[in-house]
Amino acid sequence: MTARRELGEHLRRFGLSLPGAYEDHPWGELVLKAKKKVFVFLGRPGEALRFSVKLPKSGERLLDQDWAEPTGYGLGKSGWVTLTVDGANPLGNAELCALIEESYRAVAPKTLVKELDARQPGGPGSSPALSPSRGRRSAGDRERQGRKRSRAGARRSRMKE
Repeated sequence: MTARRELGEHLRRFGLSLPGAYEDHPWGELVLKAKKKVFVFLGRPGEALRFSVKLPKSGERLLDQDWAEPTGYGLGKSGWVTLTVDGANPLGNAELCALIEESYRAVAPKTLVKELDARQPGGPGSSPALSPSRGRRSAGDRERQGRKRSRAGARRSRMKE
């Protein structure tokens, strides 16, 4: 097996190890789902290893890289990013698995995410492959989110008037 195929198989096995995850083959592509929702598109076998994940937290940062691009078919607008894994991509196995886990957390039902958190020794967001801030919001982030919601609600009420 080539290194690319071994990595693809490693990512597939990691994704399938997540609670409720299973493999499906719509459109002739390999996808991993949780409760009928796709959390990673692993694509078709080809020359380059490419996969797409939903990255609400780290996607914007990754899009600055040459090996990352918004996913086609309008999915990029919803935070989906397609990554090409080749010599130009500096991410290792642990970082790639962390991106799959971020996508899983964004897509999977909360009950499955809680099950994942219960599996990890340190609790939510404690996976060693992940950065410390992944999945957690600081008090400032929560406050800003609350202000955004307040402004959005005010706009909606003005529109009704």
